[in-house]
Amino acid sequence: MPSFEITPIGTVRNDRTDVQNTDNWGAVRSTITVDERFGDACLQGLEGFSHVEVLFVFDQFPELGDYREPRPYRGRADLPPVGVFAGRAPRRPNRIGVTCCAIESVHGRELTVVGLDAVSGTPVIDLKPAMVEFSPVDIKQPDWVSSMMSEYFQP
Repeated sequence: MPSFEITPIGTVRNDRTDVQNTDNWGAVRSTITVDERFGDACLQGLEGFSHVEVLFVFDQFPELGDYREPRPYRGRADLPPVGVFAGRAPRRPNRIGVTCCAIESVHGRELTVVGLDAVSGTPVIDLKPAMVEFSPVDIKQPDWVSSMMSEYFQP
């Protein structure tokens, strides 16, 4: 397959720096500063939305190299093994993360969001406003996911 290159559009800044601290993202306030090459009006109109999808790179995690064998989710022996594409872990083939975050404010090239599960310094590769028409209505997931994620977005 051909490869491709992605240039970050901005960077995350927040109080989280420990990539091993993986829970309690709900109250995390992050500011994404968009690169000046996009101009000061690049976020204009985003303030009319309540949420934004942030696509970012888990740049502080190495690729595993071999993703063929299912592994227990989050390395926990009490959870079932899943294939690499049945989870949202940072150790994945292209290390791309995506989170839908609440928009707190928009000022020039700075976007402040709440609930972004990315540590400070994380490169952002795209921003997309969350739209009702793109949101699924009946999401189904295994019971173990709800239990395991119960502390993920808690304050």
